[in-house]
Amino acid sequence: MSDEKLVGIVLVSHSAQVAASVAELARGLAGGGASVPVAAAGGTEDGGLGTSSELIAAAAASVDRGAGVAVLTDLGSAVLTVKALLAEGDELPDGTRLVDAPFVEGAVAAVVTASTGAGLDAVAAAASEAYDYRKA
Repeated sequence: MSDEKLVGIVLVSHSAQVAASVAELARGLAGGGASVPVAAAGGTEDGGLGTSSELIAAAAASVDRGAGVAVLTDLGSAVLTVKALLAEGDELPDGTRLVDAPFVEGAVAAVVTASTGAGLDAVAAAASEAYDYRKA
C-alpha cells in the first residue's frame, strides 16, 4: 500500500455486479494517474439485490488512506443506508462523505479527480458536476 494520501471511493449499488463493473470502468478510464483506492459495495452478504451496512462499512475502511472517503450510491435505499451509517458516527472512517452525483459518470469523475491527488472537496465537486454532462 502506498503512503500517499488519496481520497478513497466507495461505490454502493443494489447489485454486486453493477458496483464492481462501475468500479472497473472508473479505474480504467482514470488512466495513468495515481492508483486510487476504489471499492465496490454492492448487494447483500448472501449475494442478493439490496444494500448492506456491513459491506459498505468494510469497503469504506478498505479505501481509507487518510484523505477522506467519497461514497457514491445508485438508488434511494442505498442513500438511506449510507446516511444511517454516517449518523451512527462510528461505523465509517472519519472524513467519509456521501456525494450527490450520478452513479456512473460521477464515479468516473471522482476517480479521475482523486488520481490527481485532489482533496475530498474537489473529488466531491467533480462527481457532482457530472449531473451537468450533456449527451445530446
